[in-house]
Amino acid sequence: MSLVLSANADDGHNLWLRPVKAKPVKVIGANAKSAMMTIAKKEVEQRWLGDENATVEFRIVKDPTVKADGFKITGNAISATSESGILYGAYELLRRQQTGDLSNVISNPSYKIRILNHWDNLNGSIERGYAGNSIFWRNGDNTVTDKDKQIWEEYARANASIGINATVLNNVNASALILDAGHLDRLKAIAAVLRPYGIKTYLSINFASPIGLGKLPNADPLNPEVVKWWKEKVAEIYKLVPDFGGFLVKANSEGQPGPQDYKRTHVDGANMLADALKPYNGIVMWRAFVYNASEKDRAKQAYLEFMPFDGQFRDNVIIQVKNGPIDFQPREPFSPLFGALKKTPIMPELQVTQEYLGHSEQLVFLATLWEEMFKSDTYQEGKNSTVARVTDGSIFPQKYTAIAGVSNVGLDTNWNGHEFAQANWYAYGRMAWNNQLDSKTIADEWIKLTFAPADADKDWKSGFLDPVKKMMLESREAAVDYSMPLGLHHIFAGSHHYGPGPWWAPPGTRKDWTPPYYHQADANGIGFDRTKKGTDAVSQYHEPLASQFNDVATTPEMYLLYFHHLSWDYKMKDGKTLWDDLCSHWDSGVKQVRQFQVVWDKVEPYVDVQRFSRVQEKLRRQTRDAQFWKDACILYFQQFSKRPIPDYVERPINNLNYYMTTDPLSMKPVQQRR
Repeated sequence: MSLVLSANADDGHNLWLRPVKAKPVKVIGANAKSAMMTIAKKEVEQRWLGDENATVEFRIVKDPTVKADGFKITGNAISATSESGILYGAYELLRRQQTGDLSNVISNPSYKIRILNHWDNLNGSIERGYAGNSIFWRNGDNTVTDKDKQIWEEYARANASIGINATVLNNVNASALILDAGHLDRLKAIAAVLRPYGIKTYLSINFASPIGLGKLPNADPLNPEVVKWWKEKVAEIYKLVPDFGGFLVKANSEGQPGPQDYKRTHVDGANMLADALKPYNGIVMWRAFVYNASEKDRAKQAYLEFMPFDGQFRDNVIIQVKNGPIDFQPREPFSPLFGALKKTPIMPELQVTQEYLGHSEQLVFLATLWEEMFKSDTYQEGKNSTVARVTDGSIFPQKYTAIAGVSNVGLDTNWNGHEFAQANWYAYGRMAWNNQLDSKTIADEWIKLTFAPADADKDWKSGFLDPVKKMMLESREAAVDYSMPLGLHHIFAGSHHYGPGPWWAPPGTRKDWTPPYYHQADANGIGFDRTKKGTDAVSQYHEPLASQFNDVATTPEMYLLYFHHLSWDYKMKDGKTLWDDLCSHWDSGVKQVRQFQVVWDKVEPYVDVQRFSRVQEKLRRQTRDAQFWKDACILYFQQFSKRPIPDYVERPINNLNYYMTTDPLSMKPVQQRR
């Protein structure tokens, strides 16, 4: 047995780039004097695990099979058409040495822009961040310290090692102050540290900035003074950061200002900004996350607002679309916008931070969720028009292809608040580079890079790798089961979205912000009717999906209650009633997490005491909270179903009033809300 003693403590700060006992190696070729090539050379020298005194050659070549940022590895030679390709190739060669795959490879990225979106606020807090404060902003203090530069470089290195080449530094709910002189000076300092690792910087902007900063009477995108203000502000930014990437914009959504405030369109707003950025090769990423209280079905809103404008946006505008129509739910069908726009580039937006999946308290490997999305067929241009292919330029030529992941990075020592949350950062980078990668491969890589001892053997594989990988691959489905099975969605506790709150509907709250709007439970049944007889959201999908989702008999059961309102006695494919099947899923999810505890306890001899204890404690919390989910949901919905709990399902340990008056995040009493 390969024992890892407590002396080998690991605080998680090095992520998958843990120190290794490198062998001597000689790196030759290319221009090793540039900052990027110097980094590539240093990484190979410090992490080489191949033959001693081997020669590694960097080659900048003209090769039609290798795209920008791509590379070719042949033996110990890395060929690329750019320095960034050499850097990514160096990390790939070193990763393959650690994971045991020494085959030759040609690797090109699926997306040109592979971006990490930070929802960091200028006061240092992070919206939906669960791992400490911002690594970029410090409450108005724009002094740049050596410690700042160190953390930024460590962050840049981690991103480059998995192929991420861009970062948005601030929250989509942006403050206009991000564009003032002090914060732009800090942007310049951050960009200087990230640049040698091939990472471009972007900013989220507040559409009303010309009012707040420019003292203009309005922010109308057709107002010449507003147009002039943005052109001058863009010029100011590029003078400081010549390789600045562009703007991310959340407009006319959740109270954020936008062009609709002036009876203008998304096209008017996006194109105005795109024109200002065009001379510098900058881009606009315009978010499609829009909805209003008057729409009967929030899931339809993005399609309704953007489909009419297909082909009217400038070629440096990309529409950024969340993976599902609602909001980063544990499970929902892919956004119909992925199968709609043909003349406008679209980019997937994924959530790496676990806003709706247990924050940093729960082990939920998100690669399986993203793989489900990428492989979903939109049928836009017939069969095999997958989300992956309609967004990466395989079907429609696009000047820019891009993908975004909402970051889970903070100032915590281990960056992400949970050792296994690091796997989601890693998985996002790997899938952004190659959207055909499967979850099993990524989990295998990450475990080997993060936990494998130098003398890993068959015993380590069977004793640690295999059971931990199985746990990771099953974790997202377990979370769906104990929280929102069979197509239920958005039944979370209010505000923090941690734990259940299917009853949550405070007086005066918008209906589309409350769980009853989504589950629509009553004496007759449960679920949201999006069929042609309901809101007709199914018609936003291409055939055969529209007909498949419209018919309860052909709707995949994992989406059943997303598209249909069904009787509690509806007969499921396994022969159970809908009520019994719901109870079974909630119960099996809890049992699955308990089994995760068993798995982790068994691997104790293979991992250092510090990380073992931290993960063990997190799993205990997750098990308790999964139980909270199950009990609360069963008792709440039983009020409507009037059916008994199946005899094979574990009974709730408290009454409904307890769950309705206990905050699931703090586990402290709260005022009862219905």
